[in-house]
Amino acid sequence: MKEIKLYGTGCGKTVATAALVEEVAKELGVEVRLVKIENLERIFQAGVMANPGVVIAGQVMHQGSVPERSQVAAWLAS
Repeated sequence: MKEIKLYGTGCGKTVATAALVEEVAKELGVEVRLVKIENLERIFQAGVMANPGVVIAGQVMHQGSVPERSQVAAWLAS
């Protein structure tokens, strides 16, 4: 199971990113555990400076916009 941390305050982009990650994971048959972090202090501590932020294995993979479907698929494939 792949753990993906989603940092954001619940804005539309954060909600859309969560839905996209879950949708692509389902399409690819990859089990994910999506952890949503909304606390601003924890968001900044993770190095995320623009919401939403996607962190996998401690590395910020994306921030500031809804990622492309192809990006999410690549993250889940690796």
